[in-house]
Amino acid sequence: MNKGKFWPPVRAMIWDKAQQMFQEEQARTMSEDWKATTPERKELREAGYFHTAKLLVLREIYEPKRKKNGHF
Repeated sequence: MNKGKFWPPVRAMIWDKAQQMFQEEQARTMSEDWKATTPERKELREAGYFHTAKLLVLREIYEPKRKKNGHF
């Protein structure tokens, strides 16, 4: 089965971004009680981090192409 060239690396970027967003929010809201915990993927999906990260990563990928082609 061919896994493809686009989605596997992009999906990894999305999970990284979702985890980063989770940890940044935890650090911001937990102050001194914060421990650098790694959330499970299920938690990232349920809390909406995965979806938001997906939108941000795809925007980062396509934005330079849109500007290059003159689409704003």
